[in-house]
Amino acid sequence: MAAIETVSALSDKGMKHSDDHSSRRLRLQTLIRLRWLAICGQGLTVALVSLGLGFDIPLVMAAILIASLAGLNMYLTFWFPAAHRLTPRATLIVLSFDLIQLSALLFITGGLANPFAPLICVPVVISFASQPIRYSMALIVIALMATTLLAFSPFSLPWMPGEEIALHPVMQLAVWSAIATMMGFAAFYTHRVSREAIELADALTATELVLQRQKHLSQLDGLAAAAAHELGTPLATISVVAKEMERGLAKDDPLREDVMLLRSQSERCRDILRRLTTLSTEGDTHMRNLPLSSMIEEVIAPHRDAGVDIVLVEKSERAKEPTGIRNDAVTYGLGNLVENAVDYAQNEVTITVEHDAARISITIEDDGEGYPPDILARIGEPYVTSRNRDDMAGGLGLGLFIAKTLLERSGASLRFENKAEDDPGARIIVSWPRYLMETKAAI
Repeated sequence: MAAIETVSALSDKGMKHSDDHSSRRLRLQTLIRLRWLAICGQGLTVALVSLGLGFDIPLVMAAILIASLAGLNMYLTFWFPAAHRLTPRATLIVLSFDLIQLSALLFITGGLANPFAPLICVPVVISFASQPIRYSMALIVIALMATTLLAFSPFSLPWMPGEEIALHPVMQLAVWSAIATMMGFAAFYTHRVSREAIELADALTATELVLQRQKHLSQLDGLAAAAAHELGTPLATISVVAKEMERGLAKDDPLREDVMLLRSQSERCRDILRRLTTLSTEGDTHMRNLPLSSMIEEVIAPHRDAGVDIVLVEKSERAKEPTGIRNDAVTYGLGNLVENAVDYAQNEVTITVEHDAARISITIEDDGEGYPPDILARIGEPYVTSRNRDDMAGGLGLGLFIAKTLLERSGASLRFENKAEDDPGARIIVSWPRYLMETKAAI
């Protein structure tokens, strides 16, 4: 849980202070390469229209605009290292320059009549895919203003000599509306996709932290045994020396009481280390051979005092239950599902265990309000809002995503559903092929 809370806090902080989020710092080299592509495209297009097709075009002005973009690109290439990452403010400035340069080039080549006018959306899409929303909103305002100015361009579209193409005002309004609509839709879509990608990456990081933490906890017993072994010899020496000193001192010697205290404390330390060694040995055996019933009890035990009755129903004979190597990911994932059920239950949580020669199934049911339809369709995604319980913080978000990810990695399949209308509550069914629970599954 500590890992979940830590990553959730970092994620929340990243959303509130997105300027400092490393994923919001666009690599300068990426923009430089995109710019060179744009420069080559603009240069080839101008050359083809002017020289290849022989259309009349303000060639000098177009060349100046393209050269200005190339000059700035060269300046950025030589002034900053290749790995330099731009702050959101610097990215806004760079993309704004690109937008203004492209708008100026379109302005002198027909404005909205130019078939390349929709390219004005490209800088906006790049911004919404990688930058904080407030900087992206500023850029889309600039883009809409530039698109509006294109409608008033006095330059005609380069065309065959003696012919002129002029858009009717209604057609210009239609083109402006199409560009604005495409810009808005593309911006919204890319922003949602990039935000979900960042949230998914954070959630997967939390999953790895949870697994790492569980493995570290499993290794503590071995460390305790090593510490007990290493400290056992010096403590035994201290105890022997203290006994010899106690025998050599008279009963009324003022140091005798201190020596007796020293010996008793050294013996106490030896007892503590002996218990640690015993715990490690027992724990190692438990970890290596864990029957299904023991795993279920380990999952349930931390939640028995949560104020909700937990009823365990075993529909199969315990004598035929599978026994496999302890899997931290499985116990943590099931524990998280049980914790969610306990949080939202009114009075009771029922856990049903079934197994046969082919499959193992664990069903977790609560008598709460169940899943709302909109949540039920998205369960397992990171940062999904909680069920209808306003007084509960979190739930059904990052924690459930981690549980689902861990269990699916172990080979399980999960199904989330609501119980019958006359029996409200949620139901989670987790099942594995039996052979995966009898051997060490790869995580």
